[in-house]
Amino acid sequence: MLLPADAVLASATATSERLGGPGSWLLTLPASAIAGLQVLCRSVLAGIPPTLLGKSEPLTAAVRRMPAGRRYTSLVPTQLRRHLDEEPDALRSFDAILVGGAATDPALLDRARAEGIAVVTTYGMTETAGGCVYDGQPLDGVRVRVTGGGIELAGPTLALGYRLDPAGTETAFAGGWFRTRDAGALDADGRLTVVGRLDDVVISGGVNVAPASVEAALREHPSVVDAVVFGRPDPTWGQRVVAAVVPAAGATPDLPTLRAWVSARLGGPAAPRQLQVVDALPLLHTGKPDRRAVAALTPEV
Repeated sequence: MLLPADAVLASATATSERLGGPGSWLLTLPASAIAGLQVLCRSVLAGIPPTLLGKSEPLTAAVRRMPAGRRYTSLVPTQLRRHLDEEPDALRSFDAILVGGAATDPALLDRARAEGIAVVTTYGMTETAGGCVYDGQPLDGVRVRVTGGGIELAGPTLALGYRLDPAGTETAFAGGWFRTRDAGALDADGRLTVVGRLDDVVISGGVNVAPASVEAALREHPSVVDAVVFGRPDPTWGQRVVAAVVPAAGATPDLPTLRAWVSARLGGPAAPRQLQVVDALPLLHTGKPDRRAVAALTPEV
């Protein structure tokens, strides 16, 4: 990735302005991920050394080590859910918590906000120097458009392209715009809603099914804590919807119940036709679910 320093700095500056000014940052993500790198950049810009969350260290303990004043951190949804269950008071001590890297369930956001936690959803990627759309609104200087259902981004936070990959650069970057592989929509006020990946759609019985929507519906069921949804070839349906779920404590999710639950909310084609119950979802180093590993845990049928 050819990501110039100016793009990273533009992102950090716009974030500081959007959040209400500089403050101290808690680093909970690896610096090898753009979200972690941006925490370091924002800290340099603020002139305040970042606080690092130690391995297995309680969030409460890390917060106590942070300087007084405005406090920020950046989490992926899995971290938000865990800390909300275990240490909500620590989350309430932040002036803003950026949540991104993966789709965040509206129910999780509603729960966090109801408990007085200042969560801010972010959308972006390495190609945009991290999150560049906050709570659906682009940062200053960032432009968003939706073309053919796909989200495109432009502005000072944009990368120059892919190193040693002119063909990939030409495909993804054109005319100052970066063509994401995400599907989205803009409302009348210019607020962006991300509805899933263009290349993750499961076509079951001729109907397009967005895995993110099914995952969100499954997480709303009282017997499910987390879920990953993907497609598998099916001789009857073309593709079948497969769900791997983490059960709530003491719960035993079953396929008929979850099929009925999803069908009532999203329609029959979106209902899973195969269910795998797992103790925990394998994660990438960024904290996002490792979808390939989840698929490997789910047997072919």
